[in-house]
Amino acid sequence: MEHQDYCNYFFNKIGEDPNREGLKNTSKRVEDSWGFLYSGYGKNPKEALGSIFEQGACDEMVLIKNIEFYSMCEHHILPFFGHISIGYIPDKKVVGISGLVHLVEIYSRRLQIQERLTAQIAETIMEVLNPKGAMVVCEAKHLCMSMRGVQKQDVSINTSAIRGLFKSDPKTRAEFMQLLKS
Repeated sequence: MEHQDYCNYFFNKIGEDPNREGLKNTSKRVEDSWGFLYSGYGKNPKEALGSIFEQGACDEMVLIKNIEFYSMCEHHILPFFGHISIGYIPDKKVVGISGLVHLVEIYSRRLQIQERLTAQIAETIMEVLNPKGAMVVCEAKHLCMSMRGVQKQDVSINTSAIRGLFKSDPKTRAEFMQLLKS
């Protein structure tokens, strides 16, 4: 089914007139919107990290917090959005911090569930940088909970992915959580 035909089918299904002035170019706008919202499929997450450096590698935690993101729930095709914080302890490599933001963008620009989004970010960091550990925390609001279903407006969901030293050493995990609060 062509995109225009699909939109017309949808408009008819909900009781709208697809020829109404305000809907005449909607199918093109939707197509353009989908190109942006799902652009993460055309990008390699491992390449998202960009520049990786051996000079400057340290034995201390690197933390970037409150990376804003928007994604689409694969169950209802409705947005969920929030903030992601990433910490890692380098071994021999560090990454340019914008690379971590690009990594979040690539995975969030796909049909997702929050749990998988969080885990994919941590796994990619572990695979590409081979750090001593990584931790990713995601807090999000889901419009599928606000607009339909239980219709609760102020619910937020928190997920975490804990790898390496963050998992085996409670002090490291506690340091990460404390830094998130500051």
